[in-house]
Order: sequence, then structure tokens, then C-alpha cells
Amino acid sequence: MKRVILWFRIIRPETLFASSCPVLVGLLLARSFIGEIGWYGHVTGILTVACSLALQILSNVINDYYDFIRGADKRGRVGFKRALAEGTVRKGQILAACLVTLVCAVALGAALCYIGGWMIIAIGASGILFAWLYSATRYSLSYLGIADIFVFLYYGIIASWGTVWLQYKAAGLACDYSYSSAVYAGAVCGLISMCALAINNIRDMEDDRAAGKRTIPVRVGKSTALCLFGCLVVLIPVFAWLAFGLNWTLAVILPAFLLYGVVLRAKGAQYNLCMLLAGMVNLVYVELVWLSL
Repeated sequence: MKRVILWFRIIRPETLFASSCPVLVGLLLARSFIGEIGWYGHVTGILTVACSLALQILSNVINDYYDFIRGADKRGRVGFKRALAEGTVRKGQILAACLVTLVCAVALGAALCYIGGWMIIAIGASGILFAWLYSATRYSLSYLGIADIFVFLYYGIIASWGTVWLQYKAAGLACDYSYSSAVYAGAVCGLISMCALAINNIRDMEDDRAAGKRTIPVRVGKSTALCLFGCLVVLIPVFAWLAFGLNWTLAVILPAFLLYGVVLRAKGAQYNLCMLLAGMVNLVYVELVWLSL
């Protein structure tokens, strides 16, 4: 049981709202566009959620390995403990976990590619590439400070848009509707995930600076990073309005502003709670979308 709990922590369950929420939003949108999606649509939806989770877990495990190798993760860090840095697993075990997760992601992705065709092949291949490039190379996205852009795309717009595409294909329908709703709705999830990443990077500023990790807070400083965080929060209801107009989804601004207030006062390990709250904001948004459609 201890090993199960250990590996459960290694996959970072507190971060998985980032990949699952935009897919759930896409599923809710598809159902409102198509109507009853049938058993094939439900199976496709389950596979989509599972594949998105597998890709994020792959990214998390790769990140654990290479952040440890580069010295960004150390024993006793302020953030959530990393098993490799704490010495509770070996490097070979983490690499084996990367391989197993990759196989799962590819297998699930292959089924989705059969359903969705070339578009899903492109999304899946680039998603695996993004998981690798996030931290595994000399010029990794997270070390260059540009990972935020890809988080917005893959944990926002692309996830929701691709989910709707898959549901149309599963229903045997041409995607003849305006994609703007899926793009804007997914953008809200992307912005919330960018907030979660910003919290992580503000918390780890000093360790990242020492490890040569040039995240946005390291580049611009904490005060400016908090101002940029506030801009993300302001944009959240704007994109919700563009996606759905005046309805319940605009209420997402309330937990988003609450999150911002907590982040402004947070110190040290308190940022860990803020990251959990960011995941909750994403989940609340999904529930608001469900109420609105």
C-alpha cells in the first residue's frame, strides 16, 4: 500500500485537473452541439480523458527525472516532495515509469487516431513531443521560460477543440459548426492552468534561479510575475463571455479572484495550497459549463 501511495504522489494528482478539465469542457460542448452522442461517443470520451491524463502523467514523470538530474529538485524542497530527490525511488524506476506511461499514452492515442484521423495524429504526436521538450533537453521549454504558452495551448484550446473534433467524428458528422466556442471555452482552462504554473514558478524562484531555470518569475521578478498573474485572472471571464455569453460561466471570476487574493498573501509552502486551489477553480469552471449548457 505504501508503494501505491508513493507512485500515486509521483504522478502529481494535484496537477491532473489541467489535462482533464478542458477535455470535459469539450465533451459538454460536443453534447450541446450534437445532442445524444451514443455509446460510441461515450467510449470515445472515456478514451480521450484517459489519453489526456496519460500524456500529463508522462510529462510529470519526465519532469521529475530531468529536474533532479539538473539540480532543480532537491531534498527538502518547499514544493510538493519529489520521490527521486527524496531518495524513495531510483532513477531506473522513474525511467521505467516513463516508458510504461508512454506505452499507455500511445495505445490510447492510437485508438483515438483511428476515430479522429490526421488531426488527432498531429495533436497526439505534438503532445508527446511537448511532454519531452518540457524539461528533457538542453533547451527545454520550462528552462527557457516559454512553457506557459504551451500550457495554454495544450491544457486549454487544443484539448477542448480536439475533444469536440473527436466527438463529431465518432458521431459520423462533418465538423461544420463554428469552432470559436470550443476555442474560447478551452482558453479559460488554459488560463487557469497558466495560473497554476505561475504559482509553481513563483514558489520555486530561488531554486530555479540556482539551477539555471529561466522561468518568467526568474526573468521578471516576483512583483511583476504577480501582476502578470492578475492579468491572467482578468482574462478568464473575458474568454468565458466570448464562449458562452452572459450565463453562469462568468461566475468563474469569483473563485479566480479568491485564488489571486490567496496567492498575493502566500509564502513558502502555502503556495502548495494555492496550486490545489487553482485545480479547484478549473473544476468549478467545468461545473459552471455543465450548468450553462
